Amino acid sequence: MVVVTGQNKVSGNPDDAMSSSDAEDDFQEPATPTATQAGQALPLLPQQFPEVVPLNVGGMYFTTRLSTLRRYEDTMLAAMFSGRHYIPRDAEGRYFIDRDGTYFGDILNFLRSGDLPPRERVRSVYKEAQYYSIGPLLDNLEDIQPLKGEKVRQAFLGLMPYYKGASLLFSTFFFLDHLERIIEIAKLRAMQRKARFAKLKVCVFKEEMPITPYECPHFNSLRFERSESETKLFEHHCEVDVSFGPWEAVADVYDLLNCIVTDLSDRGITVDHQCIGVCDKHLINHYYCKRPIYEFKITWW
Repeated sequence: MVVVTGQNKVSGNPDDAMSSSDAEDDFQEPATPTATQAGQALPLLPQQFPEVVPLNVGGMYFTTRLSTLRRYEDTMLAAMFSGRHYIPRDAEGRYFIDRDGTYFGDILNFLRSGDLPPRERVRSVYKEAQYYSIGPLLDNLEDIQPLKGEKVRQAFLGLMPYYKGASLLFSTFFFLDHLERIIEIAKLRAMQRKARFAKLKVCVFKEEMPITPYECPHFNSLRFERSESETKLFEHHCEVDVSFGPWEAVADVYDLLNCIVTDLSDRGITVDHQCIGVCDKHLINHYYCKRPIYEFKITWW
């Protein structure tokens, strides 16, 4: 191993001095940096690792075989311990990874023997698997609860016209905007009233227009045969704080309500809701809106 720490001395002979262009031609920057830490030069690569590797992951100690860390080639751990990258050591000589080590044991257990974590740890281990880019573990976790159920839920949400993004596993930008509106309105009202909770009205409706016995929906669709002028007569915005709908899917209003409450709860928001009636806005002739209105109660402490 060679470490260059000295500096070239300037010759007193002008004939021996190099021009700046010559110096630039002769100097070749190393492929990997050899920066110094605490006044000591880092070793030049490649770095050699023992067969049994002691690890310090965010202050938690682990010991495993080098072959375990290299089990899957296209992972961050395999790349880190391939010898192509410099891994610092702590005072006791353990290789240091600057990451919370709470779930690193679950990562090692999968790499060792394919073991999966218990259900209550699945979501957290999934995040760690994403960080370390362990594709096989991600695939296995997505096929068990609760992530498998989340995939089904997101499949339902993906059928709605206003779900167009992707989440932590699959989050949706438009929907998150609606969630933000609920949170911001509730926060503003609670602060204005110096109250522990705030209430707001939310409309969740599946059908875009009223249904009568004389109108038949298209096959596998919720849209109806009406002229453009007739359709405009039914355009209406209920007097509520936030509206969700319409959508074309088998899932009903209660399914979407569950999604809204679940996503708010995941963000640490305590929410209760109840139906307080329907919108009775008169549209035309004998048609009224009749969309269900729900009262959401957001409790802040």
